Amino acid sequence: MASETDIETMLLGPVLPDRACGDCTACCTVLTVNSPDFRKPGGEPCQYLAAHGCGIHAERPAICRSWFCVWRRVAALPDDARPDRSGLLVSLNFEREPRNCLEAVSISVRAIAGRDKVDKAMAATVLDSLCTQLVPVWFSDGDDKMLMHPEHQVALHVVSGDPAPAHLQGEVAAWRERYAVFAPKG
Repeated sequence: MASETDIETMLLGPVLPDRACGDCTACCTVLTVNSPDFRKPGGEPCQYLAAHGCGIHAERPAICRSWFCVWRRVAALPDDARPDRSGLLVSLNFEREPRNCLEAVSISVRAIAGRDKVDKAMAATVLDSLCTQLVPVWFSDGDDKMLMHPEHQVALHVVSGDPAPAHLQGEVAAWRERYAVFAPKG
């Protein structure tokens, strides 16, 4: 089975050489980390987070060396979509126990807690840049999680297994083919 890093590269492309984290440390606070060599609850700053970034950057855990937000990988996202500028952290998520096949491997766009508000035009730009391929896109404002891609009727047919109307058959079939491996057995 391919590693999560390999799947990220396959779905999103490689890390872009001209994009660096800079002063952004959103992932160091927002994300839950549960890897063999490091654990951190979501929404809490990492114990190693210092005033100007990671206090142990040269010796940081493997998960921190190999994880990159989607802004670092997707050239279609503008420079201002960097998480500390936009208030949005975009990542590829892997759910070990998804509620449905569209949660198993998906893009998550999270509004970063503590921001007064997210610029709606930036959020629309980010979502438009991400909703172009066969990867589900979810948006979360901290309280609610909403599926943004595929569109509602397509998602209903993909998840339910019900026959799709003629005008959606091709799209539903493509999603089912890609995500059948994550469908509940039975």
